[in-house]
Amino acid sequence: MATSVYDEIREAIVVGAIVPGQVLSENQLATDFGTSRTPVREALHRLEIEDLVERLPRGVRVRETSPEEIIDIYDVRITLEGAAARAAAERATELDRRRLRVAQDAMVAAGSDPRQRAETNRHFHEAIWSASHSPTLVDLLHRLNVHLVRYPTTTLEGDDRWTAVLSEHEELLEAIESRDALRARQIAETHMTAAREVRMQMYAEQGGRPTRS
Repeated sequence: MATSVYDEIREAIVVGAIVPGQVLSENQLATDFGTSRTPVREALHRLEIEDLVERLPRGVRVRETSPEEIIDIYDVRITLEGAAARAAAERATELDRRRLRVAQDAMVAAGSDPRQRAETNRHFHEAIWSASHSPTLVDLLHRLNVHLVRYPTTTLEGDDRWTAVLSEHEELLEAIESRDALRARQIAETHMTAAREVRMQMYAEQGGRPTRS
């Protein structure tokens, strides 16, 4: 039960149903998720370890991530994405490569809705992580990414950036399919560095408000 409640509360935070800065009540969460306070308390403790919530003198609130912290996350993610792409080129099975192609096709078919773009982009990256066959990399990338996906705007809103992302993903997919590990790593790192730069520009234009990856 505790794991289930944890997953539900975590998902509510990730998708924005519970927003950054919101104060959480154990009693209210227990009512909302149809459980007792004990599994809620355990779930909040796990979320605190993940830095998704923080303790107040009285209560708990959803933690807000500063632009500086998100940029720092991006710096680490650049290296991890490169490592995952390299490992995917070396270890991907035929099924992994088919899943990556399906994920890329879904991105190509995505419309102009920013949330759909962000969702298909996330699925593509998660397919690469999975194809790396490195549980440690997958765990670290999921933990980092959760801090980026829970904000309402995305770096993929602009058509120019979206076109560039599709092209970069195609190059990355081709490198993985040809098992060129060095090129896959280089493309992934360059791709994520470009995303970081777009995010930095958005922060400058929006007064430092966090955005969705």
